[in-house]
Amino acid sequence: MPFGQQETNSVFDDFELRLNDISKKYLREAAKWAFMLSIVGFILVGLFVLLAVIIIVMSSAVSTNNAFQAQGLPIAFVAFIYIIMAALYFFPVLYLYKFSRKMKTALIEKNTEELTVAFSNLKSFFKFIGVMMLVVIGIFVLIFGFAIIGGIASGF
Repeated sequence: MPFGQQETNSVFDDFELRLNDISKKYLREAAKWAFMLSIVGFILVGLFVLLAVIIIVMSSAVSTNNAFQAQGLPIAFVAFIYIIMAALYFFPVLYLYKFSRKMKTALIEKNTEELTVAFSNLKSFFKFIGVMMLVVIGIFVLIFGFAIIGGIASGF
């Protein structure tokens, strides 16, 4: 093969993957656990939204001298944060739920297309979690950096 030319056909292009009974058992079990985790996740998303609604409703009943407003943080902002957290948590939970249902269907019906969709949802789940983790780590690094700069600027 000449230098710089990439191989376009792989040995595995004509290879058909077959799942043995043990692999099917593991996938079936993974789908069951994914389903359970997704149901718990949906419940947590609902609790986040419910908590946000309770915070908004109770904020009108609470006096203006509360801890959040004393720090300059309006209660509506706290409720908004809970709604954002619920929205961010909803999508990976949805991908996990779709993976579990599609995998179960694929294994029962021996359907390759359903298996592909199931793995696509699993890929989306891990991609979403990975990107979210990188963003959170980036935010932590920024906060840590600003804390160091603030500490140096104030003379410790």
